[in-house]
Amino acid sequence: MPDSQPARFILKSRLRRRGIYLLPNLFTTAALFAGFYAIVQAMNGNFEHSAIAIFIAMVLDGLDGRVARMTNTQSEFGAEYDSMSDMVSFGVAPSLIVYEWALKDMGQMGWIAAFIYCACAALRLARFNANTAVVDKRFFQGLPSPAAAALIAGLVWVTLNFQVEGTDINWLVWLFTLFAGLTMVSNLPYYSGKEINLRKKVPFFVILMLGLFFFVLIPIHPPLVLFCLFAAYASSGYFLKFTKFFRGKNENETLES
Repeated sequence: MPDSQPARFILKSRLRRRGIYLLPNLFTTAALFAGFYAIVQAMNGNFEHSAIAIFIAMVLDGLDGRVARMTNTQSEFGAEYDSMSDMVSFGVAPSLIVYEWALKDMGQMGWIAAFIYCACAALRLARFNANTAVVDKRFFQGLPSPAAAALIAGLVWVTLNFQVEGTDINWLVWLFTLFAGLTMVSNLPYYSGKEINLRKKVPFFVILMLGLFFFVLIPIHPPLVLFCLFAAYASSGYFLKFTKFFRGKNENETLES
């Protein structure tokens, strides 16, 4: 009988450890469900629900990695599962939503733009997985797929909120779709924020600005604020690239003179 107690303790610890490993994957599954739900709602013509589901998937996708790091439960399976979920939620779902919402009546031009976005999302995720060990952790190479999906979802949500139909601005949507897709596979640098440590002390000003953003600005007009936020983030890579280019050009001119 005494020997059964250590065995029971080992069994309980293994079950507890297995449960902890399940925790980040449950967030990943929830993100996958949000992407699937977005597709279903787009098929039913509920594009606003689709757009909101993409944002929910983005939040859940950010949480699964955080939870895995906080609980020290990172695994290769989790990384691969997260990548598969991202492909559905931020690759397939946005391309189908934007096609059904605005590009369907454009015929071949419409589905080609939607496919280019979907293919670029797949290439972006594959490149990210292949270059994880060699890239600068402070910056993403190309626009992250969740941000690209949020840009598309934000465009859908904000135009619907202003009672503008996608078919009325289908060429603008077409250009936006190509912009989001091609920017994902670019070499533009995008700030990752991965060096931010939530356990460290932060200035009061930072807390104040975050509170202002989440509790004041977003509630005023969520679609417009979120769309502007991700449009600014998508533009930031071009700004950083041009800044580095001109800085390097000025340094070369200084050395030559």
